[in-house]
Amino acid sequence: MSFEIVSGDTSSPYVIHVPHSSTRIPDDVRARLLLDDDALAEELRLMTDARTEELAIFAATQVTPRPWLFVNRLSRLVVDPERLPNDHEELYDVGMGAVYTRTSGGLPLRESDDEAERTLLSRFLTPYAEALADLVDERIFATRRAVLVDLHSYPADALAYELHQHAKRPPVCVGVDVDHTTDGLLERVSRACSVIGEVVVNEPFVGTYVPLRHFGRDNRVTSVMVDLRRDTYLRDDGSLDPDGARRIIAALVEILEA
Repeated sequence: MSFEIVSGDTSSPYVIHVPHSSTRIPDDVRARLLLDDDALAEELRLMTDARTEELAIFAATQVTPRPWLFVNRLSRLVVDPERLPNDHEELYDVGMGAVYTRTSGGLPLRESDDEAERTLLSRFLTPYAEALADLVDERIFATRRAVLVDLHSYPADALAYELHQHAKRPPVCVGVDVDHTTDGLLERVSRACSVIGEVVVNEPFVGTYVPLRHFGRDNRVTSVMVDLRRDTYLRDDGSLDPDGARRIIAALVEILEA
Protein backbone atom coordinates (compact mmCIF):
# COMPACT_ATOMS: atom_id res chain seq x y z
CA MET A 1 0.00 0.00 0.00
CA SER A 2 1.32 3.42 -0.93
CA PHE A 3 -0.35 5.14 2.02
CA GLU A 4 -1.56 4.46 5.54
CA ILE A 5 -4.58 5.73 7.41
CA VAL A 6 -3.99 5.92 11.16
CA SER A 7 -7.41 5.89 12.75
CA GLY A 8 -8.49 8.60 15.14
CA ASP A 9 -11.64 9.06 17.15
CA THR A 10 -14.92 8.95 15.28
CA SER A 11 -15.86 12.33 16.74
CA SER A 12 -12.78 14.15 15.36
CA PRO A 13 -13.09 16.16 12.13
CA TYR A 14 -9.29 16.55 11.89
CA VAL A 15 -7.06 14.77 9.38
CA ILE A 16 -3.31 15.38 9.49
CA HIS A 17 -1.95 14.86 5.99
CA VAL A 18 1.74 13.87 5.81
CA PRO A 19 2.60 13.56 2.10
CA HIS A 20 6.38 13.90 1.88
CA SER A 21 7.96 12.18 4.89
CA SER A 22 8.91 8.85 3.30
CA THR A 23 12.08 7.89 1.41
CA ARG A 24 10.78 4.52 0.16
CA ILE A 25 10.95 3.83 -3.58
CA PRO A 26 9.77 0.47 -4.98
CA ASP A 27 12.51 -1.47 -6.75
CA ASP A 28 10.86 -1.33 -10.18
CA VAL A 29 10.46 2.45 -9.89
CA ARG A 30 14.06 2.84 -8.67
CA ALA A 31 15.29 0.94 -11.73
CA ARG A 32 13.97 3.67 -14.03
CA LEU A 33 15.57 6.55 -12.14
CA LEU A 34 18.71 7.95 -13.76
CA LEU A 35 20.60 8.84 -10.58
CA ASP A 36 23.27 6.66 -9.01
CA ASP A 37 22.81 5.65 -5.39
CA ASP A 38 24.79 8.56 -3.94
CA ALA A 39 22.99 11.17 -6.05
CA LEU A 40 19.63 9.62 -5.20
CA ALA A 41 20.43 9.68 -1.48
CA GLU A 42 21.27 13.39 -1.73
CA GLU A 43 18.08 14.13 -3.68
CA LEU A 44 16.05 12.32 -1.05
CA ARG A 45 17.78 14.32 1.68
CA LEU A 46 16.87 17.57 -0.04
CA MET A 47 13.31 16.72 -0.99
CA THR A 48 12.01 14.67 1.94
CA ASP A 49 10.04 16.41 4.68
CA ALA A 50 12.12 14.57 7.22
CA ARG A 51 10.46 13.31 10.39
CA THR A 52 7.20 15.16 9.86
CA GLU A 53 5.36 11.88 10.41
CA GLU A 54 6.91 11.60 13.87
CA LEU A 55 5.84 15.14 14.74
CA ALA A 56 2.30 14.38 13.59
CA ILE A 57 2.11 11.16 15.62
CA PHE A 58 3.53 12.79 18.76
CA ALA A 59 0.95 15.56 18.50
CA ALA A 60 -1.98 13.26 17.68
CA THR A 61 -1.39 11.10 20.74
CA GLN A 62 -1.78 14.16 22.99
CA VAL A 63 -5.13 15.31 21.60
CA THR A 64 -8.63 14.25 22.63
CA PRO A 65 -10.55 13.41 20.53
CA ARG A 66 -7.64 11.95 18.60
CA PRO A 67 -7.25 13.20 15.01
CA TRP A 68 -6.84 10.95 11.99
CA LEU A 69 -3.59 10.66 10.04
CA PHE A 70 -3.15 10.07 6.33
CA VAL A 71 0.50 9.26 5.63
CA ASN A 72 2.22 8.73 2.29
CA ARG A 73 4.36 5.59 2.56
CA LEU A 74 6.31 6.32 -0.64
CA SER A 75 8.79 9.04 -1.54
CA ARG A 76 7.51 12.00 -3.51
CA LEU A 77 10.04 10.92 -6.17
CA VAL A 78 7.65 8.06 -7.01
CA VAL A 79 4.69 10.40 -7.47
CA ASP A 80 3.94 13.64 -5.67
CA PRO A 81 0.35 13.43 -4.42
CA GLU A 82 0.12 17.19 -3.95
CA ARG A 83 0.92 18.09 -7.55
CA LEU A 84 -1.64 18.23 -10.33
CA PRO A 85 -1.21 15.35 -12.81
CA ASN A 86 -1.12 17.58 -15.90
CA ASP A 87 0.23 20.88 -17.24
CA HIS A 88 -2.13 22.86 -14.98
CA GLU A 89 0.54 22.27 -12.31
CA GLU A 90 2.75 25.38 -12.15
CA LEU A 91 5.90 23.29 -11.65
CA TYR A 92 5.17 21.05 -14.64
CA ASP A 93 7.43 23.10 -16.91
CA VAL A 94 10.44 22.56 -14.65
CA GLY A 95 9.89 18.81 -14.58
CA MET A 96 8.30 18.75 -11.13
CA GLY A 97 4.70 17.84 -11.83
CA ALA A 98 3.02 14.86 -10.23
CA VAL A 99 5.70 12.62 -11.78
CA TYR A 100 9.08 14.30 -11.55
CA THR A 101 11.31 14.16 -14.62
CA ARG A 102 13.92 16.50 -13.13
CA THR A 103 15.68 16.72 -9.80
CA SER A 104 15.50 19.68 -7.45
CA GLY A 105 18.68 20.93 -9.15
CA GLY A 106 17.33 20.52 -12.68
CA LEU A 107 19.17 17.30 -13.61
CA PRO A 108 17.33 14.47 -15.42
CA LEU A 109 15.60 12.17 -12.91
CA ARG A 110 13.77 9.84 -15.31
CA GLU A 111 13.20 9.63 -19.05
CA SER A 112 10.11 11.42 -20.28
CA ASP A 113 7.66 8.62 -21.11
CA ASP A 114 3.94 9.33 -21.30
CA GLU A 115 2.92 5.70 -20.91
CA ALA A 116 5.19 5.15 -17.91
CA GLU A 117 3.85 8.34 -16.35
CA ARG A 118 0.24 7.22 -16.79
CA THR A 119 1.12 3.90 -15.19
CA LEU A 120 2.62 5.62 -12.14
CA LEU A 121 -0.39 7.89 -11.81
CA SER A 122 -2.93 5.06 -12.02
CA ARG A 123 -0.90 2.79 -9.77
CA PHE A 124 -0.10 5.29 -7.03
CA LEU A 125 -1.68 8.74 -7.36
CA THR A 126 -5.28 7.83 -8.18
CA PRO A 127 -5.82 5.36 -5.30
CA TYR A 128 -4.06 7.77 -2.91
CA ALA A 129 -6.26 10.71 -3.90
CA GLU A 130 -9.44 8.63 -3.80
CA ALA A 131 -8.66 7.19 -0.36
CA LEU A 132 -7.93 10.61 1.10
CA ALA A 133 -11.11 12.05 -0.42
CA ASP A 134 -13.04 9.09 1.02
CA LEU A 135 -11.58 9.77 4.47
CA VAL A 136 -12.63 13.41 4.20
CA ASP A 137 -16.15 12.29 3.26
CA GLU A 138 -16.21 9.98 6.28
CA ARG A 139 -15.24 12.85 8.58
CA ILE A 140 -17.99 15.00 7.07
CA PHE A 141 -20.54 12.22 7.55
CA ALA A 142 -19.48 11.71 11.17
CA THR A 143 -18.93 15.31 12.27
CA ARG A 144 -20.52 17.49 9.54
CA ARG A 145 -17.12 18.91 8.61
CA ALA A 146 -13.52 17.97 7.85
CA VAL A 147 -10.38 19.92 8.71
CA LEU A 148 -7.16 19.03 6.91
CA VAL A 149 -3.82 19.99 8.46
CA ASP A 150 -1.32 19.61 5.63
CA LEU A 151 2.07 19.08 7.28
CA HIS A 152 5.31 19.85 5.42
CA SER A 153 8.85 21.08 5.92
CA TYR A 154 11.35 22.93 3.75
CA PRO A 155 15.09 23.70 3.77
CA ALA A 156 16.51 27.00 4.98
CA ASP A 157 17.92 27.78 1.51
CA ALA A 158 15.84 27.74 -1.64
CA LEU A 159 16.36 24.78 -3.95
CA ALA A 160 17.01 25.49 -7.62
CA TYR A 161 13.58 24.30 -8.80
CA GLU A 162 11.66 26.73 -6.60
CA LEU A 163 9.92 29.47 -8.55
CA HIS A 164 10.24 32.15 -5.88
CA GLN A 165 13.95 32.23 -5.11
CA HIS A 166 13.88 35.49 -3.17
CA ALA A 167 10.78 34.88 -1.08
CA LYS A 168 10.94 34.95 2.70
CA ARG A 169 11.82 31.66 4.40
CA PRO A 170 10.36 32.10 7.89
CA PRO A 171 10.34 29.44 10.61
CA VAL A 172 6.71 28.71 9.67
CA CYS A 173 4.92 29.20 6.37
CA VAL A 174 1.15 28.88 6.71
CA GLY A 175 -0.46 28.00 3.39
CA VAL A 176 -4.07 28.99 2.83
CA ASP A 177 -6.71 28.65 0.14
CA VAL A 178 -9.19 31.43 -0.50
CA ASP A 179 -12.17 29.04 -0.51
CA HIS A 180 -11.10 26.45 2.04
CA THR A 181 -9.20 28.30 4.79
CA THR A 182 -11.40 30.29 7.13
CA ASP A 183 -10.19 33.40 8.91
CA GLY A 184 -10.71 31.64 12.23
CA LEU A 185 -8.57 28.66 11.21
CA LEU A 186 -5.80 30.92 9.92
CA GLU A 187 -5.84 32.98 13.12
CA ARG A 188 -5.70 29.89 15.31
CA VAL A 189 -2.85 28.30 13.36
CA SER A 190 -0.85 31.52 13.25
CA ARG A 191 -1.26 32.06 16.97
CA ALA A 192 -0.34 28.47 17.81
CA CYS A 193 2.73 28.48 15.55
CA SER A 194 4.06 31.76 16.92
CA VAL A 195 5.84 29.74 19.66
CA ILE A 196 8.06 28.32 16.87
CA GLY A 197 9.03 31.68 15.41
CA GLU A 198 7.88 34.16 12.78
CA VAL A 199 4.81 33.02 10.86
CA VAL A 200 4.25 34.18 7.27
CA VAL A 201 1.22 33.37 5.13
CA ASN A 202 1.73 31.83 1.66
CA GLU A 203 5.47 32.50 1.52
CA PRO A 204 7.63 30.90 0.25
CA PHE A 205 4.93 28.33 -0.65
CA VAL A 206 1.32 29.02 -1.48
CA GLY A 207 -1.86 27.10 -0.76
CA THR A 208 -2.90 23.92 0.98
CA TYR A 209 -4.14 20.48 -0.05
CA VAL A 210 -7.84 19.96 -0.72
CA PRO A 211 -9.02 16.80 -2.50
CA LEU A 212 -10.11 17.56 -6.05
CA ARG A 213 -13.47 15.94 -5.23
CA HIS A 214 -14.11 18.77 -2.75
CA PHE A 215 -12.00 21.63 -4.10
CA GLY A 216 -14.15 24.69 -4.76
CA ARG A 217 -17.29 22.60 -4.21
CA ASP A 218 -17.73 21.81 -0.53
CA ASN A 219 -17.24 24.47 2.12
CA ARG A 220 -17.55 21.84 4.84
CA VAL A 221 -13.93 21.04 4.01
CA THR A 222 -11.37 23.44 5.45
CA SER A 223 -7.63 23.08 5.10
CA VAL A 224 -4.41 24.75 6.15
CA MET A 225 -0.78 23.97 5.37
CA VAL A 226 1.79 24.09 8.17
CA ASP A 227 5.21 24.22 6.48
CA LEU A 228 8.12 24.14 8.92
CA ARG A 229 11.61 25.34 8.13
CA ARG A 230 13.67 22.27 8.88
CA ASP A 231 16.25 23.96 11.08
CA THR A 232 13.46 24.71 13.57
CA TYR A 233 13.28 21.05 14.56
CA LEU A 234 16.17 19.12 12.94
CA ARG A 235 19.83 18.94 13.89
CA ASP A 236 22.53 18.83 11.22
CA ASP A 237 22.73 15.04 11.53
CA GLY A 238 19.01 14.68 10.80
CA SER A 239 17.97 13.87 14.36
CA LEU A 240 15.16 15.73 16.09
CA ASP A 241 16.14 18.75 18.14
CA PRO A 242 14.21 18.17 21.39
CA ASP A 243 13.39 21.81 22.12
CA GLY A 244 12.36 22.59 18.56
CA ALA A 245 10.28 19.44 18.25
CA ARG A 246 8.59 20.19 21.57
CA ARG A 247 7.53 23.65 20.38
CA ILE A 248 6.16 22.26 17.12
CA ILE A 249 4.24 19.47 18.83
CA ALA A 250 2.75 21.99 21.27
CA ALA A 251 1.65 24.17 18.35
CA LEU A 252 0.05 21.23 16.55
CA VAL A 253 -1.74 20.14 19.71
CA GLU A 254 -3.18 23.65 20.13
CA ILE A 255 -4.43 23.59 16.54
CA LEU A 256 -5.95 20.13 16.82
CA GLU A 257 -7.63 20.67 20.18
CA ALA A 258 -9.82 23.49 18.92
